Amino acid sequence: MENIRSQFLLNPDIIHLNHGSFGACPKPIFEDYQKWQLELEKNTVNFFVKQGPILLEQSRKALGEFIGCDKDDVVLVMNPSYAMNIIAKSFPLKNGDEILCTDLEYGAMDRTWNYYCKKAGAKYVQQKITVPVTSKQQIIDEFFQGLTSKTKAIFISHITSSTALRLPVEEICAIAKQKGLITIVDGAHAPGQIPLDLSTLQADIYTGACHKWLLTPKGCSFLYVNRALQELFDPLVISWGYQSETPSHSQFIDYHQLQGTRDIAAFLTIPKAMEFRKEFDWETVSDSCRKIAQANYQRFAEAANATMLCPASDEFLVQMCSLEINCPDTVRLGTLLYDKYRIEIPVFMHGNKSYIRYSFQGYNTQEELDKLFAALAEIRNTTELLS
Repeated sequence: MENIRSQFLLNPDIIHLNHGSFGACPKPIFEDYQKWQLELEKNTVNFFVKQGPILLEQSRKALGEFIGCDKDDVVLVMNPSYAMNIIAKSFPLKNGDEILCTDLEYGAMDRTWNYYCKKAGAKYVQQKITVPVTSKQQIIDEFFQGLTSKTKAIFISHITSSTALRLPVEEICAIAKQKGLITIVDGAHAPGQIPLDLSTLQADIYTGACHKWLLTPKGCSFLYVNRALQELFDPLVISWGYQSETPSHSQFIDYHQLQGTRDIAAFLTIPKAMEFRKEFDWETVSDSCRKIAQANYQRFAEAANATMLCPASDEFLVQMCSLEINCPDTVRLGTLLYDKYRIEIPVFMHGNKSYIRYSFQGYNTQEELDKLFAALAEIRNTTELLS
């Protein structure tokens, strides 16, 4: 994948195995980003007032075609946490209501829902999922054990962050629909890693990042809301879109897109990102990455003397693989891997357990994974950080 590696701006002195945290933007897309920033500065008023709305619509259209939704049912936001704050702040919770989620969700999302549930006197139910997982049905059965008559919505990750597990969201959304529940999906890691078609998924609300696996610059994500529910959600920032003097055909777009003076350049790179993916046959690249990531999972566990969280199959793993490790100091281990071995890889706590997770993107190589495994083996033999 040398030709692909040359497309990225990454420091060649570092082994980058952490695409999942913040992504990495290829040079042609980053140049497109800078082009839009320059256009903004050349003629700011014209750009914001006249060009901006048209260009944003083009980006929403390109994104909508990729994820299977109408361009007017999706708005562009800085990150999934911002998107989920829009939803949680306005969600019609009452005293005693419950939001059902798993105990594998992203920490920022847990904090968001806990905050707004507490304000409403509601409960954020973090249903335990047994890890290692053994089957989709195990996850489904355990998840719905948390369902009660007070459950108003489900909130679930399409691909989890710390454990890197692909959850059976398609099946869970279908069951939730049958039960009359609103479905809210955190798809931060999904677009670009797995096929996503919101027209069939049955998720009422879905947020995803474009700056991770879709390769745009940082600060480019989206929020999709089923049209029947859009009026429920107020913007986080009340600005010119509220009671607009020149309203468009969509209050949803007006409310959440017209946010005053902000740099929209990252949003405008979505068409270029789609063009880049097509030029480099990125579906094939991702498929190759997924196979390599899975093929190394058992070896990863052996190198770190760690526990695999699932079978190494398409049902549960895509381009990220996470292990539970016995590590007394995750910060120290992560620092050691970076400072001594020049490997950028996340080592962290989730609850009371320690994890290490590698991402495998088109710019990565088997040789880099070999260096990671050798480093982990050496650390096991020379320190108390892995046992």
